Amino acid sequence: MFRSMTGFGQAVAVTKKGSIHVEVKTLNSKFLDVGLRIPSILSEKEIDVRSLIQDQLERGKISVNVEYRRSVQEEISNRYNEDTFIQHYGELKKLADRVMAPYDGLFELALKSPDVGAEQEDKESPEALEQFVHAVVTAINQCNDFRHTEGTVLAEKLTGYIHSVELLLERIEKLDPLRIEKIRSRIRKNVTDFFGEEGFDGNRLEQEILFYIEKLDIHEERVRLRTHLSYFLEVMKEPRANGKKLGFIAQEIGREINTIGSKANDAEMQKNVIMMKEELEKVKEQLSNVL
Repeated sequence: MFRSMTGFGQAVAVTKKGSIHVEVKTLNSKFLDVGLRIPSILSEKEIDVRSLIQDQLERGKISVNVEYRRSVQEEISNRYNEDTFIQHYGELKKLADRVMAPYDGLFELALKSPDVGAEQEDKESPEALEQFVHAVVTAINQCNDFRHTEGTVLAEKLTGYIHSVELLLERIEKLDPLRIEKIRSRIRKNVTDFFGEEGFDGNRLEQEILFYIEKLDIHEERVRLRTHLSYFLEVMKEPRANGKKLGFIAQEIGREINTIGSKANDAEMQKNVIMMKEELEKVKEQLSNVL
């Protein structure tokens, strides 16, 4: 299935203590590059989440951001340790009474005592952790759906560019016999102009012309180029992701186009070669975002 490397997905899981917000973003990259931000309360499932990302998203620059939002009641209860605060405050009052000191500032002092203002380390329930993993799966699935949609658009563009190259190749195939005849006539005319009609061996000249034209023959390049173009379209229809493979085929297409251009020796054919190169550059640009 043809997919883009650009994608986005998000999901929310509501637990007894709060809510878990998962956001997945992917961009194009040659390799798998995962950036995962996960709160410590959910870190128990980090390995599972990374495994899911690698299995389902395969390649690209992947950013997964997980935000844990506590409910208001849970947030307040975890902000201060009430029992510890009361204990510290009571001890400070006793000390103040023993030295007949005022109570001013004891509240702030007790509030700053060890373990009073420290957020208590806690863990989510197994059920909540499973909800979290399910939310990650949902976000990844959304991201893959996004990738499929973008991939459909990319596939249409790439198919159009490849068909454009095929049409230009057909033009070149029609121009090729005319090109050969023009080269033959041009060489014969130049030799005749230089030596005159009787100043050269006609048979030898014809042999030299054939030898020269063989060097400019592009039949094999045309056949290979057409084969590469057909293979490119076939690979696009395969069920698995083939972005890298398509990139290799595009390189081979480029080699054949360049060889045709170097052998063309014809202005009209060179124009078509330039247009083929232009279409191929569009293909390469789009392939950089194909999974």
